[in-house]
Amino acid sequence: MKTCAIHWFRKGLRLHDNPALLAAIKIAEDVKPVFILDPWFPKNANVGINRWRFLLQTLQNLDDNLKKINSRLYVVRGKPAEVFPQLFKDWGVSHLTFEEDTEPYAVKRDAEITKLAEQHKVKVTSCVSHTLYDTQRTISKNGGKAPLTYQRLQTVLSSLGPPPKPTDSPTECKTTTESDHDKKYGVPSLEDLGKSEADCGPLLFPGGETEALRRMESMIQKNNWICTFEKPKTEPNTLEPSTTVLSPYLKFGCLSPRLFYYKLQEVYSKAKKHTSPPVSLHGQLLWREFFYTAAADTPNFNQMEGNPVSRQIPWDTNEVYLTAWKEGKTGYPFIDAIMTQLRQEGWVHHLARHAVACFLTRGDLWISWEEGEKVFEEYLLDADWSLNAGNWMWLSASAFFHQYFRVYSPVAFGKKTDKDGNYIRKYIPKLSKYPTIYIYEPWKAPLKVQEKAGCIIGKDYPKPIVDHDVMRKRNIERMAKAYSANKSENSGEKGKSGSVSSPSKKRKSESNSSPSKKKSKVD
Repeated sequence: MKTCAIHWFRKGLRLHDNPALLAAIKIAEDVKPVFILDPWFPKNANVGINRWRFLLQTLQNLDDNLKKINSRLYVVRGKPAEVFPQLFKDWGVSHLTFEEDTEPYAVKRDAEITKLAEQHKVKVTSCVSHTLYDTQRTISKNGGKAPLTYQRLQTVLSSLGPPPKPTDSPTECKTTTESDHDKKYGVPSLEDLGKSEADCGPLLFPGGETEALRRMESMIQKNNWICTFEKPKTEPNTLEPSTTVLSPYLKFGCLSPRLFYYKLQEVYSKAKKHTSPPVSLHGQLLWREFFYTAAADTPNFNQMEGNPVSRQIPWDTNEVYLTAWKEGKTGYPFIDAIMTQLRQEGWVHHLARHAVACFLTRGDLWISWEEGEKVFEEYLLDADWSLNAGNWMWLSASAFFHQYFRVYSPVAFGKKTDKDGNYIRKYIPKLSKYPTIYIYEPWKAPLKVQEKAGCIIGKDYPKPIVDHDVMRKRNIERMAKAYSANKSENSGEKGKSGSVSSPSKKRKSESNSSPSKKKSKVD
């Protein structure tokens, strides 16, 4: 009887640099690549329609690529703890392999499955490949606690040396399939899952490893662009993305971060000069590493209460404001255009994310970052548990970033890189005929101008729901009070990271640029 191994795909939806898959191929004569549609996710995570489409496209591409090496993907529905015992029995499985996952649900789930496997005398092999480094090794190297500053992370990683190099792609994966494989284990359609293609936005970023590699290679060819790349200097409101848009592919593991890292390293090694972390493309991968590592060591990382790194801030509850922000109806065209692009396309530039996050929280609406986190989790193709929570804490000045007095202007910030408002005209067509002088502040246009443009403010497009100048000043005072109340506790940060920034005593005037020159997420 042939030895049989299951390789369990979760993230890591690729063939290249997949050491756990290679382990299965090496161990067994018959390898069953399995993806489980776990009901936990639609019940406990806000998965929007665009991300569902991206996932199903990715699974189909994975199946197509497996066919090329004499294998197939088995898509199974059900709770892993109920699915695996039956698969172990039906297929006579002796080994189970998978890529390690650091998210809380995944850690608990994998421990349960490992115990079940042992009961069925199935040997388990897990490998690290979703991050550059083993997060537990990084934490151990930092004295058993996650580094909570970027600089400290760099110091720890430098002592570990460069990340492991990516493994080769398999050339063959022998899988015994049945004639009715597609009927029993085929990739479902959106309709099969009770969803409609008609609800999706435009398909700008197709899912899958093939597209991920194509997109990466097209970026790698731009040697000068890579070497001069500085994340804060990219534009948030260009009609074409000014960054790589590799984040959805890294989130699902269609692209290996280690492969991307070393591809960039090849370019850097041939250049006389190039940018460095935190602003370089290598720096963006390290930001990803930073939040993964922090999240792996922090209880309740995705919420304020019970989260030792998050300041406890008495945010307001205002469903009217929250709905207006989510639906792109705040009356501030720059903010509304960003939220419209996010909802329709599933991706926006990192500085655009910063602007709308600041507006929702400490800048204007004083609503908890947890509410914004939920909306981003629903809409973003690259919604990643660790990075989403980390960035929302950062932008709300709840953790990691403390200069709460530096606030984005929902008017002036967008003008810096798009003075004519072409981005607004694209995503808010109602305002497309407004003169440039009023495109960012249409409520200031005389009634005759509004009538000529075919959009009356307060009727066809909302008036601003708040006065930014008033709310900014008020909220800075509220943040100062919240910081003072938290001062003695210091949110559990001091001692964990060794060094924590504190708010400057001198408050700076409103910033029309990034609150921080450091990029906090690959996008």
